[in-house]
Amino acid sequence: MIDRAREIALKVLYDIDKNDAYSNIALDEALKQTRKNSYEIDQRDIGFISEIVYGTISWRLTIDEIIKKYSNIKIKKISPWILNILRMSIYQILFLDKVPKSAAVNEGVNLAKRYGHKASSNFVNAILRKVEKKDYEEFFKIKNNVERISKTTSMPVWIVDELLKQNTLKKVEDICRCSNLKPKLAIRVNTLKTNRQTLRKELEKEKIKVKEGDTERFLLLEEAKNIEGLKSFQNGEFTVQDEAAGYIPKILNPKPNEKVLDACSSPGGKTSYMAELMKNQGVIKAWDLHEHRIKLVEKTAKRLGITIIETEVKDASIYEETYFEFFDKILLDVPCLGIGVLKRKPDIKWKRKKEDIEKIVKIQEAILENCSQYLKKGGELVYSTCSILKEENEEIINKFIKNNKNFKIEEKLQIYQNEKTDGFFICKMQKK
Repeated sequence: MIDRAREIALKVLYDIDKNDAYSNIALDEALKQTRKNSYEIDQRDIGFISEIVYGTISWRLTIDEIIKKYSNIKIKKISPWILNILRMSIYQILFLDKVPKSAAVNEGVNLAKRYGHKASSNFVNAILRKVEKKDYEEFFKIKNNVERISKTTSMPVWIVDELLKQNTLKKVEDICRCSNLKPKLAIRVNTLKTNRQTLRKELEKEKIKVKEGDTERFLLLEEAKNIEGLKSFQNGEFTVQDEAAGYIPKILNPKPNEKVLDACSSPGGKTSYMAELMKNQGVIKAWDLHEHRIKLVEKTAKRLGITIIETEVKDASIYEETYFEFFDKILLDVPCLGIGVLKRKPDIKWKRKKEDIEKIVKIQEAILENCSQYLKKGGELVYSTCSILKEENEEIINKFIKNNKNFKIEEKLQIYQNEKTDGFFICKMQKK
C-alpha cells in the first residue's frame, strides 16, 4: 500500500520540476486538491509532507551527487518521477533521523512501482539500499573549498564563488550552512488591534508555544500549525513576518500623517507595518507591477483593519511628473535575487543563474534613480533587498551617491542569514 503523505510530496516535487512551479504554491495547491477529494489529512501528515518537499529541494545538489555515485544512468536520462522518488527517499535516509532507512527504502520502491515499472522499482531499490549517511560525510573531506562548501551545503558553485569574493571562508561556510536551517516562525503584532502580551496569552490558550522576539512587536511561535485558521490571525491581530524584514519599515520610521511611497509593495508585510507605525493616519501609496500581487496587499490591509494604503498597478522605474518631490518617506524594497531568504525559498538556488545579477542590477538602479525624484527635500528613503550580494547592495548605493550629490547615507545595515533570521541589506538615505 502506498503511503499517502509521501505520494503527495512526490506529486509536489514533480510539479515543481515539470511545471517550474514555486514550492509554496505547489504545496498549497496539492493540499487543497487533497481536501477536495475528501481525503482527511492531519497536521502531522502536513508537517511530514512539508518537511520532505522543502528538505528535498534544499538539499537537491548534495542528493544528486549521491545519485550520480550509485546510478549507471545519467540524471538527465532518469524519469522525473523516478528521480524525485530517489531524491525524497535519500533525503529521508540522510537527514531525517526519525525515519528508519528500511521505511524510506520500502516506501520509495512502492512509489516506483506505481509511477514507473518493475525495472524502475528494481533500480530505485538497488540505489537506496547502497546509500548511507557516510556518503554525505565524505563530502567534508574534499580539499577544494568551493567544491566542499557546495556539496556539504547544497549550494550552487556560482553562489559560493560570489560570496567568497566578498567574505571570509568561515563567513561563507556559515551563510551556506544557515541557508538550509528551518526558518523560525516569527509574527508581528498588529498594534492597531492588540499588544504583545495580550496576543501572547491568546496564542498560549490555543496551545501554541510562544517566545518574545528580539524586537518589541515580534513573537516567535513553535509547533504552530494552520496559522491562517487561528482566530487571532483572522481577526487581524498579527502578520507572519521575519524579524529582519521588520527592521526595514522600522528604520524608515514613517510618522502619522506623512505621505509615504512603497514602490514595490507586494505582498504587503512591510507596507502594513508602516501603516501600523503611522497609527493608520496619513497615506501610503502601494505600487506593484502585477494586479494579482496588488490584490495580496489589499487582502493583507483589509484583514489588519488598515485604511490608509492606496494600491496601484505601476512600474516604479517609469517616471511620473505628478509625484515629483511629493513624498515624505519612500521605501524601495526592490526585486532581487533573494540569496538572503534561501531557507524560506530554496527554489531560488535552482532558478537563479550568475548572469541574472546583471539583469536584476539594471532594474534596481532604474527604480532607485526614478523614485528618488519623488522624495521631498529633507525626506528619507530606504533602499533594501533580501539579498546579500554586494552588486545588488553596496555597489548600487555607492554609484547612486556618487551620481546624486543631494543625497547622503544616514544608516546602513547588512544582515546575513543566521539561526534566527533571514539575510537583508538596508540603507537609509536623506535628500539634502
